[in-house]
Order: sequence, then C-alpha cells, then structure tokens
Amino acid sequence: MSLLQRLERRLEPFAITNLTLFIVIGQVFVLLTSMMNLIDVNLLTLVPALVQAGEWWRLFTFVFIPPASGYLFIAFALYLLYLYGSALEHFWGPLRYNLFLLTGWALTVGLSFITPYSIATNIFIGGAVFLAFAWVHPNFELLLFFVLPVKIKWLALLAWAGYAFQFFSGGLSAKLAVAAAVGNFLIFFGADLLRALRQQGRRNPAASLRRDDEKASATDARHTCSVCNRTDRTNPELDFRYASDDRCYCTDHLPSRQPTATSDKAAS
Repeated sequence: MSLLQRLERRLEPFAITNLTLFIVIGQVFVLLTSMMNLIDVNLLTLVPALVQAGEWWRLFTFVFIPPASGYLFIAFALYLLYLYGSALEHFWGPLRYNLFLLTGWALTVGLSFITPYSIATNIFIGGAVFLAFAWVHPNFELLLFFVLPVKIKWLALLAWAGYAFQFFSGGLSAKLAVAAAVGNFLIFFGADLLRALRQQGRRNPAASLRRDDEKASATDARHTCSVCNRTDRTNPELDFRYASDDRCYCTDHLPSRQPTATSDKAAS
C-alpha cells in the first residue's frame, strides 16, 4: 500500500467535498467586494516578506484572488476551474483531490519564500488542475470561441509549451511558480508518465527494426525503379523492366516507345 493510500485511509473523514466550489465562491466574493471598494485586493496577495512581518493571512487569502482580466473572461475561467476540479474530485474522490490542491498550495507558498519580495499568484495552482484534468480526460472537447471543437489534450500541449517558455525566459519568481505547478502534477502523475514513456520506448525499437528491415530490403533488391525507387523486395507484386537507356523501371513508369531488354533482366 502506497503512502498516499495510507493517508487516504486515515484522513478520509476529514476530506472537504466540493472544494472547488468553495474556491470559486471565494473568488466571486473577492471580486464583488473589490468592485464595491469594500476590500483592497493588495491586502490578500501572497508576499512572503509581508508574511514574515506578521501578515500571516496572506498565506491563505491569495487563493481567493480572481484572475485579473475582463468580467467575461473571469466568468469563463471560474466555470472551467469548477468543471475541471469537480471532474477530478469525482475521478479521485474528495480526499485525493484535497491533497492535490494542498500540495499545489504548499509548493507555491514554500517556493515563494525564495523570492520574498515578489508577489506569488494562484494562477499555476489552477494550471495544475487543468493539466491534471487533461491527463485524465485527454479527449474531452471544448468549444474554442464557442464554435471550434478542440480536444483538451492539444490545449494542454500548448499550456506545457507556455510553461516551458515562462520557465526559460522569465525571472526567478516565474521559474518557481512554474516549478510548483509542474511539481504538483509530477507528484500525482509522475509514475503514470514514466509508465507511458516506457511503453512508448518499447514500441519505438520495433518501429526502428521495421525501418531497418525496409532499408535492408531496398539495399538487397535485384531491381529498383529509377523513378519511384520501389524494388522487387518492397513491392514484389510489380514487374520491372530495363529500357534501352539501360535503366530499370517498374511497369508503372516504363517509358513509352522504348524497347525493353530481354527477360533475364525482368522480375516477375
């Protein structure tokens, strides 16, 4: 029994169901209260230096800060977060999903203290939820721009590319945020990823051997068409002839009006 399974047995009674819904409601609350100037979002952000100065609530409140964008985008982003999170909770069960979010939070908070004066966001926690959902349900389709159906695995590949770009081109705080999201994903899916890579590795040698056999067949061929390079080995159903220019042709490419050589140079 793995460590995660042992934790599940011990902590299952303490799992929070519908945790994503609470996060979405919290972000909507922060959005509305900030619009009414009842709260300053800057007091909720995670700045490790301020946490060390005594503003401990920032360790938790940054999770409830909504995306900084237009209202339509925020509504769409929160809907997708709820969709992905609820699907993962249904797939894993409440406790493992709780642990997934808790791990993402802990990595984000822990790594943020390396750059104590930078603002750490919750964007990559949501990003880890997206990557996890795409791994579990790769063929799930989204309507891009509400029109174009796209499988989520392709969007996940774009997300991975974006993370790689931010990691290699961004500053240290960006690198740490990406490391938190990717680390969270690997903790829960690393074994599955390695298994998939091993299976792919087992298939590749076979494909390589097939390619080598094809090359060997072409090299050992008695007759090779000078136009299409098909041979009596790769295409034994074809007939090959030698024309007056002393070049070999398959019957599909034999030049017209040219006499062919005697049958001792032909392959049936």
